[in-house]
Amino acid sequence: MSYMKSLLAATAGAALMSGVMVGSATAKVEGDTIVLGSAISLTGKYSSNGVDSQNGYDIAVKRINEMGGVTVGGKSYKLKVVYYDDESTPARTAQLVERLVQQDGVEFILGPYSSPTTIAAAPITEKYKVPMVEAEGASRALFNKGYKYLFAVLSTSEQYLASAISLAAEIAEQNGKKPSDLKVAMVFENDAFSLDVRAGVVEDMAKYGMSAIIDDKMPADLSDISATLTKVKAVKPDLLVISGHNKGAVTAARQIKELQVDVPMIAMTHCEGAKVVAQFGPEAEGYLCPTQWAETLSYSDKYFGSAAEYDKLFKETFEGYKNVPYQSAQASAAVLVFKEAFEKANSFDREKVRDALAATDTMTFYGPIKFSEAGNNIAKPMVLRQVQDGNFNVVAPSKWASHKVVWPRVVPTN
Repeated sequence: MSYMKSLLAATAGAALMSGVMVGSATAKVEGDTIVLGSAISLTGKYSSNGVDSQNGYDIAVKRINEMGGVTVGGKSYKLKVVYYDDESTPARTAQLVERLVQQDGVEFILGPYSSPTTIAAAPITEKYKVPMVEAEGASRALFNKGYKYLFAVLSTSEQYLASAISLAAEIAEQNGKKPSDLKVAMVFENDAFSLDVRAGVVEDMAKYGMSAIIDDKMPADLSDISATLTKVKAVKPDLLVISGHNKGAVTAARQIKELQVDVPMIAMTHCEGAKVVAQFGPEAEGYLCPTQWAETLSYSDKYFGSAAEYDKLFKETFEGYKNVPYQSAQASAAVLVFKEAFEKANSFDREKVRDALAATDTMTFYGPIKFSEAGNNIAKPMVLRQVQDGNFNVVAPSKWASHKVVWPRVVPTN
């Protein structure tokens, strides 16, 4: 195992075992080191995505430090991140962010994983006027509160599965069918992110006159949606839309297989993070999976090079990844944004750094980043990938597509 893998494994392991701070921080800058802090989900229902996010933060910190660090006032500084495990619990996130700021003196925060935990963190960073760059909270509820210290590199959640509706309408028209005749089944986790995803789906359905014949919520533990899938099997919709983070995606894929649910089009969030191809093989064929980023896109920057080069480096650095989750890529982008803001501000003054963040207009391997006044990234589109022969290929929107969509989804025979 490489030094980087050993170091990251030890860091994550310490957090998982103790649930307390990894490292020590008494101020925003310790000697020649800029200290960032993050309360992130290393245990609990969001833990797999939390680890993906932490890996994204860590590889960016390593890369920046290898390239000479951050230059402020003519001096070079290294970056490091202090982590707490928020146990996938928003109340715990709020406590830990407050601890980072008030007790540990950390003045620059990297966001947690998930919309619920980011929603819990944002009032704390706003209260203390501490800039937070976040990569994993996409809920629109984050961007209608007038926050001035919150900046999100990702596209907002209503965009995640809306493209699946447009794609379904396009396919219907190609086959001489009215989009308004399509039957849609939906099942969503009852959290801020997934309900925003649902809102985007419903808005786009209304554009085409579509209606939902099933509109269910997942149980809180995300462990069983068989009742919904039994209904889906009976009514035979044209499109099944699912959102429940990694655990919900695993549950859906497993039970679709067990119940032999045959739907021409299935779109679900978190396919890559849930490793549906590795876990379910041919049974995952045809799934449509929204992504904030793909290694085939033509984005590049001076830190990682192209999207494909980032993908290669990430897989070399961390074991067990057949596909790099977009959660990791956007976490790395958040660190890059902080780096450039420090240098643009040429200061560690929080207000100057905040203003530099607000003025961000940059291209990264992850895509363009430019913040609205509300703090969300308004420069980067999302794309839709489909599992084809075990690979995730971009199929929509057409201007970004590397492959044609396969429709209807072919269910493997046992």
